[in-house]
Amino acid sequence: MHGPASPGWLLVALCAATGAYCLLRMRSPVEEQRRTAGGEALMGFGMAAMAVPAAVVTPPRWAWLVCTAVFGAAALRALWTARGSRHHLHHLMGTVAMAYMAAAMTAAPAPAHHAHGGTGVPALTGALLLYFTGYVLRSGVRLLPSAVAGGAAVRSRGP
Repeated sequence: MHGPASPGWLLVALCAATGAYCLLRMRSPVEEQRRTAGGEALMGFGMAAMAVPAAVVTPPRWAWLVCTAVFGAAALRALWTARGSRHHLHHLMGTVAMAYMAAAMTAAPAPAHHAHGGTGVPALTGALLLYFTGYVLRSGVRLLPSAVAGGAAVRSRGP
């Protein structure tokens, strides 16, 4: 991750804490919950690793190839489990996005040789951005109280 180190380290801490929380959720007695929590822990720790500021450590190309393979395998597993539950489609999108980011880092030139060109946003990047923006907005609306989310005005009656 390029940019100031402080926000990068905060993102690393947030993602690692999320991964650790998901590991704790793997203690569930329900097998499906354990499986889901394991996949989410992998995503959390993967995001933490990808968010380490580039000024601190620049992983070698082979590390991104390993990440691409791991998240590619996780995407295949999510594709297989998505047959039984719609919830796994979101996990499929997440693992595909992680594999895509790792593959993009494999193909990216070194920061010193980075050229700013007018290539625009690749179609897959734009599609993933739209999907996750919609997912976040939908999740945010679901967190609102039902009276506010439904558009009904809540009026208080005065004395």
